[in-house]
This record gives sequence, C-alpha cells and structure tokens, in this order.
Amino acid sequence: MILPSASLRYRSRDTEYRYRPDSELYYLSGATEPETLLVLVGGDDPRFVLFVRPRDSGAELWAGPRLGPDAATERYGADECYSVAELDEKLPGLLQAGDRLHYRLGAEERTDGFVRKALAWARGSGMRRGTGPRGLVDPGEILDELRLRKDVEEVEAIRVAARISAEGHRSGAAVIAEGVGEWIVEAAVDAGFRAAGANGPGFPTIVGSGTNACTLHYVENQDTIDDEALVLIDAGAEVAMYNGDITRTYPAAGGFSDTQRDVYRIVEAARRAAVEQVSPGVTIASVHEAAARTILEGLVGLGVLSGPMEELFREAAYRLFFPHQTSHWLGLDVHDPGDYAKAGESRVLEPGMVFTIEPGLYFRPEACEDAAARFSGIGVRIEDDVLVTDDGCEVLTAALPTGESEVEDLVGAR
Repeated sequence: MILPSASLRYRSRDTEYRYRPDSELYYLSGATEPETLLVLVGGDDPRFVLFVRPRDSGAELWAGPRLGPDAATERYGADECYSVAELDEKLPGLLQAGDRLHYRLGAEERTDGFVRKALAWARGSGMRRGTGPRGLVDPGEILDELRLRKDVEEVEAIRVAARISAEGHRSGAAVIAEGVGEWIVEAAVDAGFRAAGANGPGFPTIVGSGTNACTLHYVENQDTIDDEALVLIDAGAEVAMYNGDITRTYPAAGGFSDTQRDVYRIVEAARRAAVEQVSPGVTIASVHEAAARTILEGLVGLGVLSGPMEELFREAAYRLFFPHQTSHWLGLDVHDPGDYAKAGESRVLEPGMVFTIEPGLYFRPEACEDAAARFSGIGVRIEDDVLVTDDGCEVLTAALPTGESEVEDLVGAR
C-alpha cells in the first residue's frame, strides 16, 4: 500500500492555504508533514516504511522545524525511514515486492510515475521471474471499512469536536439580530471554535439567512439578516483531525413565527424519529426512511402534498422539499468514507459507527406554488452527530438543544 501526503494548496500565486494532512496517511501513521510517503509491504517480510523531508535549516527558517528521518522513525515507529531524496533509489524495489499495489492513481504525480513504472516492469522483466505487481487496487477497499468503525480514542476525539462545535454555535447564535451580516455570525462561530481549542472549522461555515437557507451548501455568507428571517448555521469544529458537524436553525427575531414554527416542528419530529431508529442491527436506510416518512406526513398535514401516503412515499414526493439523504459518516473527514450499501443491501449499523442525522425542509421560492406558497423562502435543517453503541446510540451533540423555546433563547444571548 502506497499513501502519499496531501499536496500543498495555493490560494493565489505563492500564498499557501494552511496545510491539512491526508486523512488516510494520518490514520495509518500519524504523519502530518507535507511530502511524506508511506509504504506498507506485506508478505513474508512485512515492513512499515516512511519517506519524509530531510532537515533543511533554510527551509525551516521560513516554514518551521522538520522531523527528518531519524526523529520520524522514533515518533512514528517505522521499520525504515528515508529522506524523500532517496525515493528514486529505494521506492522501485519496494513496489516490486508485491503482486498487488494498493494505490489511488492521481493521488500525487510523482508517485503515479513510480507506480506506472512498477506495473510496466512486472509486465516485462517480471514475467520471467514471476514477480512484481500485476494489479492495482484502491486503498479504500481496506481502509474505508477500517475507518467506518471508530475505536475508543477516535470516539473521544469526535466527542470533543462535537462539544466544541456546540460552543461555536452558541457564539454564533448570540450575535444573530436584525441588520447583522451573515459574515459576522460566521466570524463568531469560527472564533468560538478556536477559543475552545479546535484547529478551526472542519469545513467552510454556512450561515444562510432567509432564502439563502434553501441553498444546501451556501457558503458566501454575504447578506444582511432580516428581522423576519430564519438563520441556518451549519458548522463543525476540527479537533485532533476529527470533526463535529452541527446544524441549527434560529429565528432572527428571537421567536419563530407561526409559519416558521410549523415547518420547524416537522423537521424536529423527523430528527427525533431518525435518532430513535439508531441501534445495532438496524440499516442506515431505515434511519433515512424514518425521517423521510415523518417529513412526508408533515407536508401532507400542511396541505403542501396530497394523496395516498404510501404512493407519495414510493414516488419520493417529499424530495422537492427534502432533496438529500438524512445521514453521512463522520470522522477524520466531515463526509467520512464507507459504503452505505453492500451487495445491493443497505449497510447494517454496528457499534463504533458515527454519522450525522440531518433532516431538512427547503421551500425554494421557484418550487412553491399553491399550498406551498405561504412557506416560500423558509429553509430549516437540524443536524446532530450520533454514535452507535452496544444497545442503542449516543447523541454526541445533545449539549446544543433542538427544542423550539431553547433554540429561541440562544438568539442574542450575549
């Protein structure tokens, strides 16, 4: 298995984004420096090999200290550790040692070249000896399944990230008021994360007021909040590389209008119904179904949809107003890897799995006609993070309330 580090990314010219290590490389090794390459060799002579940047006083003056091969060996417990300057000499022999290479082509241009040469060597010189790699396999075939089930340390990291995510939300809700810019709320959320000890946001913080809340991944955060608007905040802190992810929807006026309350209650009922489904042996699809059926019943109750309930469900009529799935896996990545179905059947939940529950209703003005017209421009999403336990689930984000009156009390609570 060959895992290169994430590449440096540039905002413009030579201005770099803050570096974020590759999740797979970090998961297997703990390594966080750019230019690192991990090689795992199996078979009769299993080895954990790392290539890292050499010490360089000039480069370290500008960008900070480097570990170098000696310190990296001690820190990460590698069997062998070399300078990246030795890749040309050392890597080809390592790649020829296996019959399959677990590598994702396109991950890193220089490593791609080594992998292609190893495959070509096996097709040529390797044929005489019966050695060398003959197949290329996505590392996710192994790593996705491992990462799907969190161990005790991972769960604790996510639990801390969830707690700090809640604190950031409280900071953001506290500054919501008529005339306040969405960007000011964003700044308060992100500052709350950093003040509480997080690395920062795990993804660009969403602050969507009014109709902006109907755009699922609205990140411009450039509008001014109207007194009658709902404000949707979708934000999560990153702690020790693990993420929280919370969405709450707040009334800018400090209290929901009757129309807003009608919509909010449906989404909150869907969230509760989905959470109640979470338990070992239950499928991830059944969690979504519980939320979707509750949303559908609510839309029928509002008169937005009409017809036989089962027929409406089969047709997924609710998708006009609830277009996304209820859940995604959560961990080192905000949208963590892992199949949601195996062999055509929905994934069965197991202890240690962590995922979100985030039903929503979005009444985009262009989709609102007739009975839906009075809800035009309203967007509500409520999102929690849950851990599957041995006998049910733990809501990791329960510290941030979802009840109407409690959410109203958070607005402007400075």
